[in-house]
Amino acid sequence: MPTSSGKYLPLFYAFLIGMGLTSSVNATSPNRKDLSQKDLERVQAITKPTNDFSKAESYENKSAGAPTSKKTISSKSFSHSSANLSFKGERDFKLGNSLFKKIWVSSPSSTKASDGLGPLFNARSCQRCHLQDGRGHPPENNDDLATSMFLRLSVPARTEAEKQAIRTGTLLRIPEPTYGGQLQDQAVTGLPAEGKMLISYEEEVVTLNGGERVSLRKPSYRVDELAYGDMDPDVMLSPRVAPPMIGLGLLEEIHEQDLLSLADPEDRNNDGISGKASLVLNPESGQREIGRFGWKASNRTVHTQSVNAFAGDIGLSTPDIPAHWGDCTSNQPQCLSQPHGSQKNLGDGEAPQKVLDLVVFYSKNLAVPARRNVSAPDVLKGKELFYTSGCTSCHQPKFVTRRDAAQKELAFQLIWPYSDLLLHDMGEGLSDNRQVGNASGNEWRTAPLWGIGLTEKVNGHTYFLHDGRARNLLEAIIWHGGEAQTARDKVVTMSPEERKSLITFLESL
Repeated sequence: MPTSSGKYLPLFYAFLIGMGLTSSVNATSPNRKDLSQKDLERVQAITKPTNDFSKAESYENKSAGAPTSKKTISSKSFSHSSANLSFKGERDFKLGNSLFKKIWVSSPSSTKASDGLGPLFNARSCQRCHLQDGRGHPPENNDDLATSMFLRLSVPARTEAEKQAIRTGTLLRIPEPTYGGQLQDQAVTGLPAEGKMLISYEEEVVTLNGGERVSLRKPSYRVDELAYGDMDPDVMLSPRVAPPMIGLGLLEEIHEQDLLSLADPEDRNNDGISGKASLVLNPESGQREIGRFGWKASNRTVHTQSVNAFAGDIGLSTPDIPAHWGDCTSNQPQCLSQPHGSQKNLGDGEAPQKVLDLVVFYSKNLAVPARRNVSAPDVLKGKELFYTSGCTSCHQPKFVTRRDAAQKELAFQLIWPYSDLLLHDMGEGLSDNRQVGNASGNEWRTAPLWGIGLTEKVNGHTYFLHDGRARNLLEAIIWHGGEAQTARDKVVTMSPEERKSLITFLESL
C-alpha cells in the first residue's frame, strides 16, 4: 500500500473518502486476480464516479496518482518524468529522452549510430511528430510539411486469404500495393518521396441554444505528386495526428478485466452505448489481446506502438520488425535497393534492442500534469454537466492500475484518464470508412482527456480529434455522433453559461 511520505499515493485514505460514492458504472471488475478480496472492495468503491459535485474528490488533482507531475505549468509540461521514479529510472528516462529527440540520418554516414533513416519516412525523429511530447496538428497550408500528421493507406480485403487474415487478426488491414500502409512525404537524397497530402475544408454552421453558432470544418483528403504511379482505385485514406504521449505506461497497466467489464458490444443494457474492445493478435502467444494505443486502439502495448512508429514513421528496423527499408514495397525497387544502417556490433536492427528499450521506458514514464482549479465553482459545475450529460459512459473517469505491474512506480495507482480505451461508433461524420482489425470505419478509441486543457500551452494550438479538424473543444464535442449523439445533443441544448462551465472543466484536466 502506498504511504503518505511522498513516493506513492495513499490510496487507502482516498478509499475511505470514496466509500460514500455511488454510481451504476463501476470501472473495477470482480474478476481482478491481482487484488485480494479486501483490496478489491476498496478499489471497487473508489472507482465509482461521484454524485457529489459540491467539492473536489480526494486526490482528484493527482491525475496519475504518485507519478503525477507537480512542476510549474509551461510549454514543457508534457515532457517531465513520472514523479516517483528512482534514481536509475530518472537516468533511463533521460537516456530515452535523448534517443526520442535523436535526428536519424541516411546511410552510409560518418555518424554510424544514427544511420538508417528511411529510405522513405515522415519524420527524422520521434520528437518531430510528437512535438513537445504532445498533440500533432494538420498542416496550416499546402506548403506545410505535415510531420505531425500523416495518411494511413489500405485497400479492401479481396481474396479469401486476405479476408481470413483480417478475421483471425493475422493482419489488421491490407496495405496499398504500391505505397504500403502509410504515405511517406519525405525521402533520403536521390529518392523521390511518395507524394503529398492535400486537405480541403467545407464549413458547416451549427446553431446552439442561446443563439451561439459553431462552424464545423469538414475535411476532404487527396494525394498529389505521386512518385511511384497511380494508387489502387479502391484505396482508403485515413488521416491521423500524433496523439499526446503522457500517461502511456499507466494506461498499459489498467487491468484488462476492468476494460472488458465496461464493454457492451450488443448494448444489452439499452443505454445506447455499445463500446467494444479492440482485439489485436499477440504473435508470441498466438492469442488476441486488448488493444489500447492509437486512434483505433490497434496496438497492445507501448512497445508495439513504438516499433510500429520506428518502422512506419522513420523507416528504422528493430528486432521486432527487421525490415531495414521500412514501408517500402516490392513495387518500389529503387527504395528497396538503398543502403541500410544496421550494424551487428551495435545490435540487431537500425534501432537495436537497447535503443528500443530506452525509448519505450521514456514513453511509458512521461508524467501527466496535475489538475488545476479542481475546487473552483465553475469547474465543479462543468464536471457535474460532464457527468449528467452522459460523457462518462465512454470517458470513464478513473481506474486503479494493476497491483502486479512490472514497473513498481506504475502499480496500484488511482488514475483519472477519462477514457475506457474501448472502441465506440462515433457516427458517419467522423468515419474514415476504413476497417482496422475489428474496428469499423465509424469506430474510434475513446481518447484519454487528461492533459487536454494544456494543449495550447504545450503545442501552441487547439486542434482536436483524430485529424485535427476541430479547432477548439466545443467543435470537438459537436462533431460527436453515433453512440455519443445523445450526450452531444445535451450540450447543444445547454445554456451558454452551462457550456462555458463544461469547457472550463475540460480545460482543468
